[in-house]
Amino acid sequence: MKIAVARYPVGSPTDFDAFAARQTQVLGEAAAAGARIAVLPEYLSLELAATFRKHIFSDLPASLAAIQQYRAQWLALFAQLAATLDMHIVAGSFLLDTGNGRYRNRCDWFTPNGEQLWQDKLQLTGFEKATGLIDGGDVLNVFDIDNVRVAVAICYDSEFPLPVRRQYEAGARLLIVPSCTDTVAGATRVRVGCLARALENRMFVAQSVTAGLAEWSPALDVNTGEASIFAPMDVGFPDDGVLAQTAEGQLWAFAELDFDAFEASRSSAQVANDRDWSGQLQPPLAQAVVQNRR
Repeated sequence: MKIAVARYPVGSPTDFDAFAARQTQVLGEAAAAGARIAVLPEYLSLELAATFRKHIFSDLPASLAAIQQYRAQWLALFAQLAATLDMHIVAGSFLLDTGNGRYRNRCDWFTPNGEQLWQDKLQLTGFEKATGLIDGGDVLNVFDIDNVRVAVAICYDSEFPLPVRRQYEAGARLLIVPSCTDTVAGATRVRVGCLARALENRMFVAQSVTAGLAEWSPALDVNTGEASIFAPMDVGFPDDGVLAQTAEGQLWAFAELDFDAFEASRSSAQVANDRDWSGQLQPPLAQAVVQNRR
């Protein structure tokens, strides 16, 4: 299975048709390169705020309210592209109105056969909490696609081991991480989280990112990081765990994921963090003991 992860330069479309044309172009490039899964970044839907007047796009609450009118078109666009391109499309995330002026950061996954799957962001960043508008999700999902079980952890969620561990224990062997970070420190934190989840669960992790400047937007203003695809740092994989990564100016990074070979490699692993996970759960390790010096 070939996967593509985007380092997506944030644009400022004039209307939904312009947004749709760009998605058609960039996803067409991924499909032409043979990708079976294409991953777009977190907060992709906020690009649509640029279609409104300045008093809306420069104000986050107004932007979130305004983009809801595009929800049906968003779903139709990516469903149609997934079917036409015969490709799974992970459409970053959409800040979805859940009622009473509250929103959830939802990642939509569109399959070639017409299914629409989703995962909400669970943990909120300081920025998201400060808006006073966004709620964390309360459901942890896994999906079966093309005989592979997959899962999603949106940006900050990749930094928390236990929910991802539950997805792994439910059979997930590929973790998708749509992300958006504005500082080098933030980009590093998500990257380290992705590497750690690949190591401790022995799974593939694929991260997409936003790129460039969007000074018109209070949420997408500055964007930092590289799109990457990770594997465990073990026999048969790169020493640094990086299967593929974008460089400056590249839109997509691609990697071939051989899940059968991946499973077979467990028997020759140098370390087995996934199998040894239970060792840290022994009752004597449930609490640290202060050892008094004599």
